[in-house]
Amino acid sequence: MSGPPRPPKGLEAAGRRLHREITGRFELDAAELALLLQACRTADSLEALQAALDASGVVDGVGRPSPLLAELRQQRLVLARLVAALRIPDEEGARPQRRQIRGVYRGRVNPAGPAELHAVR
Repeated sequence: MSGPPRPPKGLEAAGRRLHREITGRFELDAAELALLLQACRTADSLEALQAALDASGVVDGVGRPSPLLAELRQQRLVLARLVAALRIPDEEGARPQRRQIRGVYRGRVNPAGPAELHAVR
């Protein structure tokens, strides 16, 4: 075994830290590494957005909330979903359950057989 893969070039501190933490503990396949890369880039984006918000303040000059707040919230959701998609095992080695992706069409199960189409009168 050659050890965990090195963090890809271009990642900042937060992304490198996340990459090392996960690849140091788990062996990932190519698809999982692609998800991890996106999670690392998102972690870097969150750090940059937070630094920009810290510098500019939570409200703009007119008293409105900074648009950075909304973007931070969205990026946090993205990071949470990417990490959840990796299905990292817990301490006992059990992987989280796969959940149905919201918005994906699943046809209705009809135990009586295929549905018939009827003309609307």
